[in-house]
Amino acid sequence: QVQFVESGGGLVQPGESLRLSCAASGFTFSRYTMAWYRQPPGKERESIARITPSGSTIYADSVKGRFTISRDNAKNTLILQMNSLKLEDTAVYYCSAPTFASWGQGTQVTVSS
Repeated sequence: QVQFVESGGGLVQPGESLRLSCAASGFTFSRYTMAWYRQPPGKERESIARITPSGSTIYADSVKGRFTISRDNAKNTLILQMNSLKLEDTAVYYCSAPTFASWGQGTQVTVSS
């Protein structure tokens, strides 16, 4: 059974940083492209960053230069380092593999002054 468990969210002020983690299980993690998504209040879920099995990355324009996606294949873990957070980064953050129609509970990130 494919499972994703996100953690690391919280309440921060603009300009601060957070590091999100996602523990994946139920599939061969190292073989799949992984991605981070977010769903702001009242909006649709959107893809913000993805990483291929070889480590190639792609980012949405809204987070490019501030967020970094990485993976630890030995630990089946996906990471999202978020720097210079903005008010508009407030959302529930999810990880998944685009291949699977499966979602965890997400982790709330709130950026507020």
